[in-house]
Amino acid sequence: MPKTERFSDTLAFKIASVVILSAIVTIFTIVVRIPIAPTRGYVNLGDVAIFFIAFIFGPVSAFLAGGLGTGIADLLGGYGKWAPVSFIVHGHQGFFIAIVYNIFLKENCKVNIFLQALLCFLVGAIVMVLGYFLAGLLLVGPGAALVEIPGNIIQNLAGIAGGMTLAVSVKKAYPPVIYFRW
Repeated sequence: MPKTERFSDTLAFKIASVVILSAIVTIFTIVVRIPIAPTRGYVNLGDVAIFFIAFIFGPVSAFLAGGLGTGIADLLGGYGKWAPVSFIVHGHQGFFIAIVYNIFLKENCKVNIFLQALLCFLVGAIVMVLGYFLAGLLLVGPGAALVEIPGNIIQNLAGIAGGMTLAVSVKKAYPPVIYFRW
């Protein structure tokens, strides 16, 4: 008997999801911006959306939406030279968070939620902080790049706290969301 394809498995659904999720990341990134003087960069809530997308929608969605959403936010906010950096760094951040989270979704992996959150936070923070630090070395110099590190760590802390809270709430309110992962 042939397997019935769910609408969430279709290419149209996946494309529409990435477009909507990218817009959500863009909005989360733009709405709250706390400036960092030496680099003229900013701390934002975009990581909340990226962590949420990684937990709910999986690595491909997290890569595309995280990268596109933050890149678009940079373009709209006057940070055009950072848009390619944001696409690469936040895209990979979301991808690797989702990969780590996928390990915990396997049936045989029973790890408490605190350890899951800690490992996802560490992976996300390392990718994001290191990525922006290396880009900052080239774009603004070592002193300014170092100044951004604490803000980027705080941004990841907000990301894991808010993203995990949203993911748990959405899964509880709409259990079929588990079929949207890819």
